Amino acid sequence: MPLTGRAALIAALGSVPVGVLEPSWTGLLAVNGSLALACACDFVLAAPVRRLLLTRSGDTSVRLGDTADVTLTVTNPSRRLLRARLRDAWPPSSWQPGTELDSSRHRLTVPPGERRRVTTRLRPTRRGDHQADRVTIRSYGPLGLFSRQGTHRIPWTLRVLPPFTSRKHLPSKLARLRELDGRTSVLTRGEGTEFDSLREYVPGDDTRSIDWRATARQSSVAVRTWRPERDRRILLVLDTGRTSAGRVGDAPRLDASLDAALLLGALASRAGDRVDLLAYDRRVRALVQAKSAGDVLPSLVNALASLEPELVETDARGLAATVLRTASRRSLIVLFTTLDAAPVEEGLLPVLPQLTSRHTVLVASVADPHIAAMARARGDVDAVYEAAAAAQAQRERERTADQLRRHGVTVVDATPDELAPAVADAYLALKAAGRL
Repeated sequence: MPLTGRAALIAALGSVPVGVLEPSWTGLLAVNGSLALACACDFVLAAPVRRLLLTRSGDTSVRLGDTADVTLTVTNPSRRLLRARLRDAWPPSSWQPGTELDSSRHRLTVPPGERRRVTTRLRPTRRGDHQADRVTIRSYGPLGLFSRQGTHRIPWTLRVLPPFTSRKHLPSKLARLRELDGRTSVLTRGEGTEFDSLREYVPGDDTRSIDWRATARQSSVAVRTWRPERDRRILLVLDTGRTSAGRVGDAPRLDASLDAALLLGALASRAGDRVDLLAYDRRVRALVQAKSAGDVLPSLVNALASLEPELVETDARGLAATVLRTASRRSLIVLFTTLDAAPVEEGLLPVLPQLTSRHTVLVASVADPHIAAMARARGDVDAVYEAAAAAQAQRERERTADQLRRHGVTVVDATPDELAPAVADAYLALKAAGRL
């Protein structure tokens, strides 16, 4: 079988007699000249890189944990065959660890005047906007001895959205909401409720709900059913200060708060309530207002995608003032913040009366499950000391929560996995009690 390319050149050089190569300048120059000529020919025959035309297409958004495909179309306008290796560079957080080399590097061959597509599969590990970096292409000649290399910048932005893992709880919460809405035979009473419909009396119904006029017009006793008022206002407030950066497990506390805010936003919008969102530390980091029911969840997800904790102390007075400006009518204020004693006592408690005098306030906080595990630990001296420290931390959180409750605040303190459904249950309980 005849040899071609680099193998043919090596075989040709290997066939030169040893005696010719030893002290003979003529043989040495001949070999070097042949090699230089081969490299020069290889370089000349390599397709130019700068003239290549590149365009992008593919996914522009993806949920955290899912995969996204971004396609590069490479067009070869030259008259030479393109034999190339291509690297499509993205930030390190765009891939799962250990998969970048397999995902970003491609081999391609593009005949003159034609185009080829290569797809880079991304699996981001962080929320936010991921910007494509440079595309590096190395074009080889037919012998593979020499190459041309160049870079192209082809802008592309992939927005990584929150994973919204708590959406699995949405069907059960909506079923509970339908019960409160009077769609099943459940009577809901409370201040500020709206009349829904009439149904036949069953033993156990409150006699005060009997509609005597309707009863007089028919042969059976009719009772009124009620539903919670619609078009209530819910303001989700995310504290993005330094306490939200504390990690619980593998994620910051802010991520658990985002997940709970998304579940509550989806539930409240289905209930016919207006949902707004405010993220604040020393200034407004995100604001979503006046969206229709169908646009609430996409707007919240998009606004929260690039939200990150800020390593600054939250300005509680500025937060309260911004909340009062944003919520002009009586609303349910759901504040996702910490229950640590110092930030609450020095920051939130002094401004809390301004909020509770005009609004219903619910405070939601992320608890560390490791603290509960430490409190149950026994067996050796170190475990006993850790249990005592954990019990003390739990008592401080309970004391802080009691201080908030004395001001009329509903408090939810739950682990990251339990926070979202617990906040949704608290919202439904307030709605059932007619406090919205």
